Amino acid sequence: MKKRFFLLLLIVCCLFVKAQAPAIQSRPYPKNYFRYPLDLPPSIVGSFGELRPSHFHAGLDFRTNQRKGYPVHAAADGYISRIHVQVGGGGNIVYIDHPNGYTTVYMHNDRFNEAITKAVRDYQYQHQQFDVDFKLPPGQIEVCQGDVISISGASGAVEGPHLHFEIRDTKTEETINPQLFGITIPDKVAPSINAVGIYKLDNKPFSENTPHQFLSVTGSAGNYHLVHPGVIDVSGNTGFGITSFDTNSASASRNGVYSIELQLDDKTVYTYAVERFAFDQTHAINAYIDYPALLTTGRWMQKCFILPGSKISLYPQSINRGIIDFTDDETHEVKYIVRDVAGNTSTVELHVKSHTPAPAQTWQPQGTLFHYDRLNEFANDRVKVSIPVGNLYDDVDFIYSTLPMRPGAYSVTHHIHNRFTPIHDQYELWIKPDRDLGQLADKAVIVSTAGSYAGGIYQDGYVKGAAKGFGDFYIRTDDVPPRIVPINISNGKNMAKLKRISLRISDNLSGIKSYNGKIDGKWVLMEWDYKTRVLSYTFDNIETGKHNFELTVSDNKDNAAVYTANFYK
Repeated sequence: MKKRFFLLLLIVCCLFVKAQAPAIQSRPYPKNYFRYPLDLPPSIVGSFGELRPSHFHAGLDFRTNQRKGYPVHAAADGYISRIHVQVGGGGNIVYIDHPNGYTTVYMHNDRFNEAITKAVRDYQYQHQQFDVDFKLPPGQIEVCQGDVISISGASGAVEGPHLHFEIRDTKTEETINPQLFGITIPDKVAPSINAVGIYKLDNKPFSENTPHQFLSVTGSAGNYHLVHPGVIDVSGNTGFGITSFDTNSASASRNGVYSIELQLDDKTVYTYAVERFAFDQTHAINAYIDYPALLTTGRWMQKCFILPGSKISLYPQSINRGIIDFTDDETHEVKYIVRDVAGNTSTVELHVKSHTPAPAQTWQPQGTLFHYDRLNEFANDRVKVSIPVGNLYDDVDFIYSTLPMRPGAYSVTHHIHNRFTPIHDQYELWIKPDRDLGQLADKAVIVSTAGSYAGGIYQDGYVKGAAKGFGDFYIRTDDVPPRIVPINISNGKNMAKLKRISLRISDNLSGIKSYNGKIDGKWVLMEWDYKTRVLSYTFDNIETGKHNFELTVSDNKDNAAVYTANFYK
């Protein structure tokens, strides 16, 4: 009887350990140092490391009940070290340096507290611009844990109100998973697994042409299996992938998982964990996911093998970059172990039959071979491409061709490889005009057929720009000034009962570069709402009587629009 009891106890303990396995991490973090930034039940709409278009999510997005107005508290003692007011992005952002070597960051605030607001306004008026980013010395604005530093909102490029919260290493500026510090979310729900992928890599660079198969997965409560079980044939260099997401006990939002482990016959060959990363690595998400699959099907397949040019710190361990060479004609077990940061675990297994691959043929590129670890250049009499080291994740069979000239264009359309190969940062692109630019040379720009703007400077007979991706590009000109549409002001209007002046501004091509508002010849602070494109000035100590308002808006090709109106206050 006792023997059975102890056996049952052992089984229960083993199950508990499986469900609550500790998070994979490289070092310990203080668990009781930081408090939650909101006095709300902890619930998130975005997790640390979550997969986002072109970046890993760098913090926790705390819910604020879909409204603005909640006090945001300092997570620990420290001082305000940096303030960033951004037109898009994080909107109104405040940084606090703490004496333990970490920095907390609070984004999308509706407004700051009085001391921070004064520092921002002083800097904005001194530099005569709305969007500012500046550091403060220790001691200028000190805070204690729990002090209200701001009010939550939806400033910047967000779809709805929430608080984006980060913890960074002050020295390296790496961002770290806040849940490793004890800023946890109630979670007893294991991650979900939707599909697995198998890639026949051979000895070729990974591309949209890499042979693969995606297998549907079903299951629940941490136990998953293939919808159509069976032994899968594999041979030679093979990579695996997985589609998985996580929920928690506080909400049904689909968040990112914390770690993925790939095992072959109970031996770990690859590990991925979202512990911490540097911001210059975040675009490498396009090397981590199956980028072509995302573009063509919307599937977020996470590759469990590492491309040679991917330099991110989210791979704590791998053997042969996670690539498995199947040559022994044996049957093997491949197992995925997926965990959230709370330790809840899900698994899926598949069996593969290894086959000796046919003798490999030497791979020959059809175009120009670009190497991931070198400077790569391509040039002819109409176009030049220069890709700095570190911008390719794998070798590329670079393909170039031309397409007919589009209406209004000043060059043919240049097919620069294809959109399925991601670029980490950007590369230089020169295009020679195919018809005379005349007086519009200084207004020439490079654009893609997908609508992206790559800049443009006319130099040595070419228009030179910087592209962030491959695609189809051509030359256009931008000599159209921005558009200014007044919302609540007109010439001669009595605005005594209004709190602000509002106008909507837009640009047709190169984008807004600057805007300056003046009342009676004196600069005033105009605030631009990224989402509505509304530019506004809130009245501040305006004397009663007649006044003159003037707004100048310029785009990135120095086309300017001016709006003036007299008003009464």
